[in-house]
Amino acid sequence: MHLLRLKTYSWIIIIGLALSGITAFPLLTELRLLVELDCWPPFVHDWLTSVYQAISTTNQAYPYLSYGTDWLAFAHLMLAILFIGTLKDPVKNKWIIQFGLICCVLIVPLALIAGSIRQVPFFWRLIDCSFGALAGIPLYLCHSAIGKLEKMNHP
Repeated sequence: MHLLRLKTYSWIIIIGLALSGITAFPLLTELRLLVELDCWPPFVHDWLTSVYQAISTTNQAYPYLSYGTDWLAFAHLMLAILFIGTLKDPVKNKWIIQFGLICCVLIVPLALIAGSIRQVPFFWRLIDCSFGALAGIPLYLCHSAIGKLEKMNHP
């Protein structure tokens, strides 16, 4: 039972990281679609429009700058692969879950500090922080399930 839960939570983490990586490649297309949606409060729509225009203009003049987001996408995909270790041997690879939990905590100061320096609106920094909080849930549940497995294997 604990192993099944652990694998389920691990898959949630792996799929979440993979989707984050895959969706970092077509940023301009995704932003265009978001801007075209007529469901945002004005301040969100204005922010999305501004980001879309900035990336569009930058890509036209300096397309190589988007290479940085390609590496961001790649890093997410590599992290997804890393978490496969929790499927193979969760107790031995408990450190992977602990690493993930540390990353979730560190998202908050990065978003708040770097976001402020880069003039990202506060509401968007909070959205970024929420990724750490949300990802922390299945990671914490994995960590808890591993602890129970450890107790079962070493009473």
